[in-house]
Amino acid sequence: MNRTMLAAATAAFLISSPALAIDNPSTISGAAIVSLDQAKSMIESGVPVFDVRSKNEYAEGHVVGAVNVPYKERSPKVADFDGSNDKFDLSQLPADKGAKVIFYCNGIDCWKSYKASVTAVGAGYTGVNWMRDGYPGWKAKGYPVK
Repeated sequence: MNRTMLAAATAAFLISSPALAIDNPSTISGAAIVSLDQAKSMIESGVPVFDVRSKNEYAEGHVVGAVNVPYKERSPKVADFDGSNDKFDLSQLPADKGAKVIFYCNGIDCWKSYKASVTAVGAGYTGVNWMRDGYPGWKAKGYPVK
């Protein structure tokens, strides 16, 4: 009987786990949150876009023209995260810290692009744009993907 209850509890937890995903913040200090339409227009005008998902996720599909600079997070998914143990290669961003840049990942339940944006702002970048809806939103709109 105990094994049956344990199995049922485990199954219930596993089924509900996706519902426990924590949405990333809806605001960001020092950066702009851009809609998919705004991001598309910016990208078409030459603003560089950075896909901060893993190399494998990038290989499965990405915004046309996006550069993959993975954000490797070890910090908790909280707005005031301590990124000291996270890894993000800021040297891959434009040398001009005033240049506009766009970051994205896997949408509102992915924190990597939020953290990349916060990290870039903390490093002195002033033209940071966060595409919060990420790749899933971009793809759902039918925008160009590779």
